[in-house]
Amino acid sequence: MYDVLVKNGRIVTADRVSEGNIAIRDGKIAAVLNAGEEPEAAKVIDAKGNYVFPGAIDTHAHLNDPGYEWREDYEHGTAAAALGGYTTVIDMPLQNEPAMVNAEAFDFKLKKVDPNAYCDYCFWGGLIPDNFKDLKDLDEKGCVAFKSFIGPVSPDYSSLNYGQAYEAMEIIKEFDGRAGFHCEDFSMIKNLEKIEKAKDPNSWQCFLDSRPVAAEMVATVDIIEIAKATGCKAHICHVSSPDVAQKIKEAQQEGYDITAETCSHYLSLIDQDVLENGPLFKCAPPLRSQEEVDRLWSYVEDGTFSGIASDHSPCSYDEKFNEILGNKIENVFDVWGGCSGIQSGFQVTFNEGCVKRNVCPTVLANAMSVQPAKAFGIYGRKGDIKPGFDADLLIVDPEKEWEITSDSLLYVNKISAFVGMKGKGLPIMTMIRGNVVAEDGKIVAEKGVGTFIEKIK
Repeated sequence: MYDVLVKNGRIVTADRVSEGNIAIRDGKIAAVLNAGEEPEAAKVIDAKGNYVFPGAIDTHAHLNDPGYEWREDYEHGTAAAALGGYTTVIDMPLQNEPAMVNAEAFDFKLKKVDPNAYCDYCFWGGLIPDNFKDLKDLDEKGCVAFKSFIGPVSPDYSSLNYGQAYEAMEIIKEFDGRAGFHCEDFSMIKNLEKIEKAKDPNSWQCFLDSRPVAAEMVATVDIIEIAKATGCKAHICHVSSPDVAQKIKEAQQEGYDITAETCSHYLSLIDQDVLENGPLFKCAPPLRSQEEVDRLWSYVEDGTFSGIASDHSPCSYDEKFNEILGNKIENVFDVWGGCSGIQSGFQVTFNEGCVKRNVCPTVLANAMSVQPAKAFGIYGRKGDIKPGFDADLLIVDPEKEWEITSDSLLYVNKISAFVGMKGKGLPIMTMIRGNVVAEDGKIVAEKGVGTFIEKIK
């Protein structure tokens, strides 16, 4: 007898959509059955012909816990993730106090956040100029990758130059780790910011012009070349440009283990939104043109991306409109940069892709589940609907219409660039290791149901 049977679903994997049933025992997928095969189970869930996806993996989120809980915390952030269909979140090491750059900070964070998690979670380890000696310890603790910046970063963290990136990647290669980078060239941005601020510090067009695709391209190409030279696995974070995606694709075609992600906002929002609406739409890299958004989708479809992330980068209302840490916002360059999207990412991506562009749902299963799990070393446990994998399932009603409202958001700060967006196709149930965590727009599990997931060695 099984613990749970999910029946009458259209099961979505990377290669097909098929009618069938899923049997679950001890939190694992025990069998994937043909339609009509209905063995006895303690609990039966009728998917009613809706899509059943493998749980989505958010490869890039800032949950800000510990240390910046007024922006977000694990209780709210992981609840929002689960409600939105992300069953595993890979949490960033910055906007933490302390930043997670050594084993002691790892232990402190794990103890702090674990009792409050509603979904499963992994950790990015920190990668800054003075923690190279700590990288192997963090890998042994279970970190799935290491995050660095080749561009300006918030005061609680530090960027690497290219020489330091080379040194770090030689170290990370030795234990078969993956180095991840925010790719925007530091010197280009700093100089362009100076030029654009002098033109008009309150012009959103000047902000956009200060962070051009060229800055993203230069940093990405340089990191790819360092990865080729060192043999280190690399991950390019939050790609906003299809031209940058093409460079990554070419490196992949040459046989290099270079993965990348884009984000739900780069697949749905455009530069015009920044010009018209300002603060809530500010992020880095910035939003691009409609033409670039349309072309970026082709790289989702061809499998270039191992992740459609949220890059959930929350803040308070004041940090978008008034002041940050006591410093008054004087111009658009001072505004907190980041979009809050961990709850909305899957539905927005489904609507933009499957509804508007007729993208096959298998593309999302591949980009949001299978490939992220493989890239970050958790495939075999996470990322697919196969026997032996964790029973992380997402039931999506493709016909259900929605509108994102502030009241519907579970964040600490109920603000988001996605508020007001309307679409079709909504997660109606999220299961994590066989536990129903979210159902019909509500969290139905107790906090602490989420657990830490280590990289599989």
